[in-house]
Amino acid sequence: MSHALPDQMTCIEISSPGGPEVLTPVRRPLPVPGAGEVLIHVAAAGINRPDVLQRLGRYAAPPDASDLPGLEVAGEVVALGPATVGLRPGSKVCALAPGGGYAQYCVVPADHCLPIPAPLSLIQGAALPETFFTVWTNVFERGNLAPNETLLIHGGSSGIGTTAIQMAHHLGAKVMVTAGSDEKCQACLDLGADLAVNYRNDDFVAAAKQWTGGRGVDVILDMVGGDYVARNLKALAFEGRLVHIAFLGGSKVDLDLMPVLLRRLTITGSTLRPQSVARKAEIAHALRESVWPLIEAGKIAPVIHATFPLTQAAEAHRLMESGVHVGKIVLTNDQVI
Repeated sequence: MSHALPDQMTCIEISSPGGPEVLTPVRRPLPVPGAGEVLIHVAAAGINRPDVLQRLGRYAAPPDASDLPGLEVAGEVVALGPATVGLRPGSKVCALAPGGGYAQYCVVPADHCLPIPAPLSLIQGAALPETFFTVWTNVFERGNLAPNETLLIHGGSSGIGTTAIQMAHHLGAKVMVTAGSDEKCQACLDLGADLAVNYRNDDFVAAAKQWTGGRGVDVILDMVGGDYVARNLKALAFEGRLVHIAFLGGSKVDLDLMPVLLRRLTITGSTLRPQSVARKAEIAHALRESVWPLIEAGKIAPVIHATFPLTQAAEAHRLMESGVHVGKIVLTNDQVI
């Protein structure tokens, strides 16, 4: 380690699977960075849906990852592991973490760190990695969204949704979203969506067909699954791509796949956390080349609904599960900011 650090840190552990109340502040020894890794003094950590699933016991951490929740952080690099290059102590970064983000210190691979874009604070930086990595790899790599194509985003007001709207809009695509209230629909329009549909009142399939002159949309980013799958296939254009990143409505469906053959559709998807260190490094490089300039130019910014002190992680989870938020929820370490 590069300089004297405390022996222990405050962090949030999951005492047992359950509700938000199982998120417990505890004291633990600082993690030690291994080869190619850095230790970050965490200023802020983003909250994501996988954190909730991990807390509920439905999304186990990989064997080599911290058992603490938290998949994205921002802060200052304070120590380097062996053979780590490209960063130095004092660097201000945001990073995709394999786990352990709900803590005052977190170890991450150096190649998963990105500089904080110039206009943003550390709190804003903590809201970038998980959603931006997820959207880039699923919408632009797996979904192969191209300029002038159309994208339908389910859950447009979520952290993923608000990110996808801005990225797709500024990279030349037309964007349609679904959201659960008129207020959330308006928030999506304000971010650059071309059409927002309140799914409680209107049929998104009919809206997509009307919006595209009967053609259907080119790409759908879906986190619902369940009965949305068959409806998504109906909403797709010829050679359209359906990309799944979650199944909040269920992963098992009774489905007629004939439209996939007749209209040459693609059904794909991915999860981010299990992917290799090298693959995540590739995504980080692509974001720095293609998206970070848009953030630095002030064209894209994370949408942050609320912040909570680290020790109030349970309250932050209650807010996320309420579904009333638009954008991201972030934990902060007041000792750093």
